[in-house]
Amino acid sequence: MRCARANVVPGLVLQAMALAIVVAYYRHEPTRAALEQLRLWRVQTGFSYSILSTALFGGVLPFLYLRLNPAAHPAHGWREGAALTLFWGYKGLEVDILYRVLAHFVGSGHDPATIATKVLFDQLVYCPLFAVPPTVLFYRWCSTGFDLNGLRDDFLEDRWYARTVLPTLIANVGVWLPAVVMIYALPTPLQLPLQNLVLCFYTLLLAHLNRRRQ
Repeated sequence: MRCARANVVPGLVLQAMALAIVVAYYRHEPTRAALEQLRLWRVQTGFSYSILSTALFGGVLPFLYLRLNPAAHPAHGWREGAALTLFWGYKGLEVDILYRVLAHFVGSGHDPATIATKVLFDQLVYCPLFAVPPTVLFYRWCSTGFDLNGLRDDFLEDRWYARTVLPTLIANVGVWLPAVVMIYALPTPLQLPLQNLVLCFYTLLLAHLNRRRQ
């Protein structure tokens, strides 16, 4: 709960940013024209964009911030940065596939029913089962200096999900629940770019917040 409260201010900033982008897409013609060019480029580049952009926004940029920040945790070395960049590149592919599958089976419209169905699947199925647990494991592995034995021992202890995954889910829901509503309000090719922005700024804001708390 303390982590969830700490995320309130970054969450509000991210939600306002995402909402502004969505509103501008539907109400501001110059913004819509610019995003339509991005949409066409997304279609042309396919999964290459998904991998490279998410690796950049989720891995490279946050790592550089933490590396260059004098108050950053010393565990953020070059090996960890490379590993996290590869991890987020894979996650970009995974999330893009998720968005495409949901568009195929649920629809690509932005009506309330379609958005609500996607949000429910995202938050109640994808996040607690496929998104957060692997992310928690991977970050834990990096923080231990890639010690598989320590990771295994921690995983095999009682109530691993409740101890490690559940607090992360609670801390993130205030940011990502409203964010995915806005993400799914956009056309499918534009969903990942908005997700990348939220991912990057969320990581940077939390890093800044954690630095202030230390």
